[in-house]
Amino acid sequence: MDTRSIRPGRYRHFKGGEYRVLFTARHSEIGEDMVVYQALYGEMGFWVRPAEMWLERVERPDYAGPRFTYIGE
Repeated sequence: MDTRSIRPGRYRHFKGGEYRVLFTARHSEIGEDMVVYQALYGEMGFWVRPAEMWLERVERPDYAGPRFTYIGE
């Protein structure tokens, strides 16, 4: 998977929450690319999500589009 399109910065989740991507990393056991990010609301927690999931398109009756959209630095 090409994770070059996942750059550090602010992203909006399709449900509205905003997050800051810190960097991508590779899982040591399975070799899967992961996105390390922080919520920009609430407790400002840190999270990890597979890059494949980060980049996927959501198809729902009320929304069709990217799961996360880059909104700037």
